[in-house]
Parts: sequence; C-alpha cells; structure tokens
Amino acid sequence: FCNTGSLATAGFGTALGVARALQRKNKLKSITALETRPYNQGSRLTAFEIVEEKMPNGTLICDSAAGALMKTKGADACVVGADRVCANGDTANKIGTYNLSIVAAAHGVPFYVASPFTTLDTKLGSGDEIEIEERPAKELIETSSAPKEIACWNPAFDVTPAKNIAGIITEKGVIKPKADGTFDIAAFVNECNSKTDNANSS
Repeated sequence: FCNTGSLATAGFGTALGVARALQRKNKLKSITALETRPYNQGSRLTAFEIVEEKMPNGTLICDSAAGALMKTKGADACVVGADRVCANGDTANKIGTYNLSIVAAAHGVPFYVASPFTTLDTKLGSGDEIEIEERPAKELIETSSAPKEIACWNPAFDVTPAKNIAGIITEKGVIKPKADGTFDIAAFVNECNSKTDNANSS
C-alpha cells in the first residue's frame, strides 16, 4: 500500500522489495498493486515498477476491490510499508492500511509490514501516541472531482494494531509477534545494535 519500491526508497524497496526478492528466487507467481487513493501512488509508481521489472501476472486494482480479490481469487500474503513502527508493533502507514489489515484478517491472509530498521521507534509505546496528520480538504476534493462545498476529513495516515500483523520485515531480520499478539520491538533493536557494536569493535 502506497509506493514501497525503489522509486520511493532509493534502494531495494520495502514491500515491493519483498516481491522483488521472491522474483529473484523464482517464487513470485503474481503480484497485485492497489491504486492508493487519494494520490494514486500505487497506480502511478508501484504499477510502473511492476511493469518495468516484468513481475509475473502484475495486476492493478482499486483500493476497495481488495476484499473481493481475496475472496474470489485468493492471496498468499498481503505486504505493506510503514512510516513508523511503535514499541508494541502498532504501525502507522498511508491511510487505508488499517482497512486492508481488517480485510486480510477476515479472509485469513497473513498481513506483513515491510519497513526499514530506521522506522522502528521504541520511544513510542503504542499507536495511540502517534499524531496523525490531517491534510487540507482541497487535496481530496481536487483528486476526486467532489463538489467544493462538501466537508472533508482527510487524514494522511492510519494506525494498524499489532494484533493484525503477522510479522514485521526489516533489512536486519523479521520480527515475529509474541503470544499476546504484540511485538517486542525494543528487544529486536537492542539485539541488532549489539551485533553492530560487536562487529565494529572486532
């Protein structure tokens, strides 16, 4: 959800990077991108990368078609990016990610977050502490041809609770949830930092 490829991350990519890694191992059978309203980063950027890299059976759907696709065609996994990951695993990402996690759960599709190590924020205990930016109504109206007189609520992000997430994929490893559905992000960060310190001192 949103663009998570090399165009956005200036590297291997996050969520799209997972698909790229599977493709290199000849394990990617198909990939579906959501348009990502209201700015359509998915249809403008992610779809472009899928076509350019010749990923197999690349398909674009509108955001509201995700549930229908999971029900009729099935999906092995749902992978999204993240702007911030809290200490308990709650994750902030482009608006609509929370909806997608609920749809995935309803259809038994594992929901993964692919995120750079730098987005793991152990200072934030939970998603309740994340301040959500609200964008001007004008931006939503202009991208949807809505009447200028209509009132709008246009949050840029939403928070997906840790209980909806099957795993958090970083360049330093995959973080798996504890028995209660939350994540110990601090333990993972400390372990990775310890390994880096030991490597630097050797």
